[in-house]
Amino acid sequence: MYACKKLCKKRLKKKGGEKMALLEKQILEKVNSLFLVNLGYAYDTNTHLCLVMTLMNGGDLRYHIYNIGYDGRGVDKGIEMKRIIHYTAQITTGIMHLHEMNVIYRDMKPENVLLDSFGQCRLSDLGLAVEIVPEKTITQMAGTGAYMAPELLTKTPYRTSVDWWALGCSIYEMVAGYTPFKGPESKKEKVEKEEVQRRIQNEEPKWEHKCFDAPTKDVIQQFLKKKIEERLGIKNNMEDPRKHEWFKNINFPRLEAGLVDPPWVPKPNVVYAKDTDDIAEFSEIKGIEFDANDNKFFKEFSTGAVPIQWQTEMIETKLFDELNDPNRKADGGDPDDEKKSGTCILL
Repeated sequence: MYACKKLCKKRLKKKGGEKMALLEKQILEKVNSLFLVNLGYAYDTNTHLCLVMTLMNGGDLRYHIYNIGYDGRGVDKGIEMKRIIHYTAQITTGIMHLHEMNVIYRDMKPENVLLDSFGQCRLSDLGLAVEIVPEKTITQMAGTGAYMAPELLTKTPYRTSVDWWALGCSIYEMVAGYTPFKGPESKKEKVEKEEVQRRIQNEEPKWEHKCFDAPTKDVIQQFLKKKIEERLGIKNNMEDPRKHEWFKNINFPRLEAGLVDPPWVPKPNVVYAKDTDDIAEFSEIKGIEFDANDNKFFKEFSTGAVPIQWQTEMIETKLFDELNDPNRKADGGDPDDEKKSGTCILL
């Protein structure tokens, strides 16, 4: 089973998001990691662009932080530490896979980390990701406010450093149930965006929450170094963050092979998402007409896809052998099916 991400063509044109949508599709075609949502196929309808992707039905980490909690700690928000370490190990490996491809994720946050039915997590939503040439830096501001690195706010040239900062913010949030530079949500006090940005640039996180042990605090502090060259993942010539003692109980070769059992498995009869009745219907987009350039873009987007994981699935399920069997007979219907059934699927 797969999930289908649908992008409304008219809404996309109105917001000028065509370039980002195409870039996301092109990056998804290239990735091959157990820790990234993978693209199975891309096509379009009269109204939507569609991405057929890995099905992730265990909910996102933000939902688990704020709606499930961990009662064993006597708190109602946050995630159990062994789960946090396991998820962060997978997230880190996924981010490194993107960086090896010269892709900056730029939207690392718990909301974009999804769990599958087995309890393993993957990064999703590469809409803000950007592919850059080796050694080149950029200054474009992109991301979500509470997770933005100082260099984004000051428009200092950056590469992969912003992803490690955002990961530090995400670990903190998984532990405490709130982001490090915004603090606990309060009806009496709402922290404005400008104040969050000031804190990111000038202040250090507070460690008042009782669940911060020494190794966890240290790994977060290493990721939240304000100077790029001092940050974990960047310092010491981009040393592997997974060498930090916080990950000492993770067998990374086994993890990368998908052989490490998750510490928590979703229940098959539970929907790990907010009530869909709370989701408002999108209003109809009016006054948008498509031209030749739009049709060219739609055609470029809907070129299908032959991702590595899909190829592997075709081979492992023996569907490839079945479809390429010259003696395979059709089940009926089109009288020319007998001839069509012998057509090779090239991988």
